[in-house]
Amino acid sequence: MSETKKRPQMKNKGKVTKPKNIAKKANAPKRTYKPAANVNTKNKPRAKTQKKKETPKPPVRVAFLGGLNEIGKNLTVFECQNDIVIVDCGMAFPDGDMLGVDLVIPDYSYLEQNRDKIRGVVITHGHEDHIGGIPYLLAKVNVPIYGTPLTIGLIENKLKEHSLSAPPTLIKKNAGDRIRLGCFEAELIHVNHSIPDAVAVALHTPAGILIHTGDFKIDYTPIEGKMTDLNRFAALGDEGVLALFAESTNAERPGYTPTEQKVTDSFDKLFSTARRKRIIIATFASNISRIQQIINCAVKYGRKVAFSGRSMINYMNVARELGYVKVPDNLIIDIDQLKDYPPEKIVLATTGSQGEPMSALSRMAYSDHRKVSVGAGDFIIISANPIPGNERTVGNVVDELLKRGCEVVYESMYEVHVSGHACQEELKLLHSLVKPKYCVPVHGEQKMLQKHRSLAMSLGTPAENIYIGDVGKRIEISADGIKEVEPVTAGKVFVDGLGVGDVGSIVLRDRKHLGQDGLIIIVASLDVYDGHVISGPDIVSRGFVYVRESGDLMDDIRAMALEILEDCSRRNIHEWGVIKNKVKDDVAKLIVKQTGRSPMILPILMEV
Repeated sequence: MSETKKRPQMKNKGKVTKPKNIAKKANAPKRTYKPAANVNTKNKPRAKTQKKKETPKPPVRVAFLGGLNEIGKNLTVFECQNDIVIVDCGMAFPDGDMLGVDLVIPDYSYLEQNRDKIRGVVITHGHEDHIGGIPYLLAKVNVPIYGTPLTIGLIENKLKEHSLSAPPTLIKKNAGDRIRLGCFEAELIHVNHSIPDAVAVALHTPAGILIHTGDFKIDYTPIEGKMTDLNRFAALGDEGVLALFAESTNAERPGYTPTEQKVTDSFDKLFSTARRKRIIIATFASNISRIQQIINCAVKYGRKVAFSGRSMINYMNVARELGYVKVPDNLIIDIDQLKDYPPEKIVLATTGSQGEPMSALSRMAYSDHRKVSVGAGDFIIISANPIPGNERTVGNVVDELLKRGCEVVYESMYEVHVSGHACQEELKLLHSLVKPKYCVPVHGEQKMLQKHRSLAMSLGTPAENIYIGDVGKRIEISADGIKEVEPVTAGKVFVDGLGVGDVGSIVLRDRKHLGQDGLIIIVASLDVYDGHVISGPDIVSRGFVYVRESGDLMDDIRAMALEILEDCSRRNIHEWGVIKNKVKDDVAKLIVKQTGRSPMILPILMEV
């Protein structure tokens, strides 16, 4: 076939062609892409949205070595990660059954075991129940002590009486300062109390903010300094407070603690009433604001001021040196100069407001003071509340003073004392400002702690967020909750003279036994070979019976002891423990049968 057929050609084969332009509307804007500001679009892969895991915050552990279910001995231990901060280190006065004991301090065993973790001790104020244990702690663990100027001054004065192996590190800080202590940061917050320079402590921790109030009240017209820094408490509350450790001393008292100005008004009236009498005022040596009120009234009524009592003189010296007490020139006289002035020109400030047996006021009441005799020309003011348990001793001192013709004014008669501790309405105000997640009542007996718990619940704190502890207990606090963990070694250590901890429950039991029933000593000399009695037994009685009027009883005791010793010799018993126990048991039965008493029996046997 000559005629060739033309093969159909495929359009655009092997050739890329641009699509035909689509007709556009007239004046249509050109579409452009703009990347978001500050975003690098070059080679950036699309990010995957993943929720980042938050690392859990480390909890804070809190151990109580004192201050719970008791008055005094305040010491709280805060522990986080590998750091320990201690708040306060106080002592307590002995109870009536702690015969011969001078004071009671916490057991520091736990702190000794963890000495390398302790970053410092922060002291809230200079009262003995908050600083009295420091010399005994520093004797075991040399750690830095932080406090306000007056507090550190009082601690320095106290340490002069103790011989420490290493010089202490005492660091002065002011309210508003912050102290870095390992993972803790301690912030000092100004509060009112019955001693100047008192602070609360806010601990800024990895777990959150913890606030320890120390002792405080809210006084709108304080004698010295500013009122409690409520603004800072409120600011911390807005920031978020994990836990509040608030004192409970006055949690049972409704209303507000009266202002110190009421005491000033009462003093003024009493000074004008006393007129031609010598004025003697007993108060706490540490109540420096009260001493300033006494000085002010003395100036107004033209009287000289003298001080009696070692602690009173020590506190005054420190307060004057640091400028916390303002004293006009020539106002203070020595107690030896009292005889040089007429009674109406004298004010004597003294210790003994709690009826302590060896205090200056007690010695005056019982005519045992070497330099002051009291009588009908004396106007005596007791400017203090009796500490629970001291009511009877204070009453006895008042009775003795009245017997001597003194005119006595005490707290229940006039407003000559106001407390330094917050009552219910002040505690409510603090809780409302701080708004803590958890509440831990501290500083008080069980009834006070429980009342504080009820008060916190009335403000909306759930019962499960409130913890009532005891000495030796330890808790763990975190955002997840508050719980008890393993306890720590804690308790009471008795200080008797120079001895610390060498008086325990057994010694106190023996002292009580001796005080109640007396002592019988049986002394005999035995032959070293066969154990027969060479001389004795001789009987010595102390505090049991009057020997000259109890001859028959003494003869019976002697005869029985001789019979027991000879019996042991015949039976070839030579073990001292067995012989002594036999003498004690059989003589005790005889004495109980004849007298109904149980004296301590002490056999003393000697070999010859």
